[in-house]
Amino acid sequence: MLNFIYYPVSFILWCWHWVFGHVFGESSGFAWALAVVFLVFTLRALLFKPFVGQVRSMRKMQEFAPEIQKIKKKYPNDKQRQAQEMQKLQAEHGVNPLGGCLPMLVQIPVFIGLFHVLRSFKPGWGEVYFFDAQGVESFVNAKLFGVNLSTFITMPANELEQFATERTSVLYVAIPLMIVASIATHFTARHSVARQTQAAAENPQTAIMNKLTLYIFPLGVLVGGLFFPIAILLYWLSNNMWTLGQQYVVYHRIDREEAAKKEAVVEKRQALAPRPGAKPKPGAKPGATAAKKPAAQDTPPSDEQAGNGKPATEIPGLSPDRSPGKKQGNKKRR
Repeated sequence: MLNFIYYPVSFILWCWHWVFGHVFGESSGFAWALAVVFLVFTLRALLFKPFVGQVRSMRKMQEFAPEIQKIKKKYPNDKQRQAQEMQKLQAEHGVNPLGGCLPMLVQIPVFIGLFHVLRSFKPGWGEVYFFDAQGVESFVNAKLFGVNLSTFITMPANELEQFATERTSVLYVAIPLMIVASIATHFTARHSVARQTQAAAENPQTAIMNKLTLYIFPLGVLVGGLFFPIAILLYWLSNNMWTLGQQYVVYHRIDREEAAKKEAVVEKRQALAPRPGAKPKPGAKPGATAAKKPAAQDTPPSDEQAGNGKPATEIPGLSPDRSPGKKQGNKKRR
């Protein structure tokens, strides 16, 4: 029914086993374990760009969170109108809520596909999807630290006998993987929650989801490890380790981009601001940072600029042909 999932998953697993089988041997447990780990890495590398889009979408939603609260207050009893207004708001900001769910939606069928494929690797079985009978037998005989990758803690005793594995050996390998995978799940969720704004963290729905991701999901990994094969525990651990490293890289990259944008805005404002001591003219544009210098006043000609090379003896207010002792229009009193 889900062959469109099982065949691609088994093909990627086959490719990586072919690579590591040439290094460690086809029936080596390390070759199969690394094949499972790099199956995860292949999938997450394909989902890297959607993950970046998811982070950017979450950042944008945090930016217009106050506007969402206004919509809820404006239409408190009309859920349909709230949804319509939120869709308009998301369209205006270029946010696609489904884009943030894509990485998780893709990982779920891959996890189910890998779980089904690995559970199909049993002693005496023939071909399993992309693997022939020899490949299945190679996986069945492969042991990692003395246990088969298909075994799990609660496996019935008769099935453990088919794999020639003791339950004690499974406990020694599975329990550390369960604990580390659970801790990695907690720190992955903690890293995401730490990026939330205070307004988002105070939202009751967000607070419930944060508690689920921080404590319930890691506990689910710890409990589910009792029923998961060793290979699935490797898948879960490597998936969370990749997510933790990817979050660190992507978050710091986006932080640097936002810091650069803020610096550019500050520099632009400083460039448009008037210089200290300069009064902006009424109606002047912000770009006019400095007023034009006043035109130089006409200065009296120097001695060398006077006519015929003679010094200029003119005094302001007197005509050139009158002496300083006489004023025009006045007579001496006798």
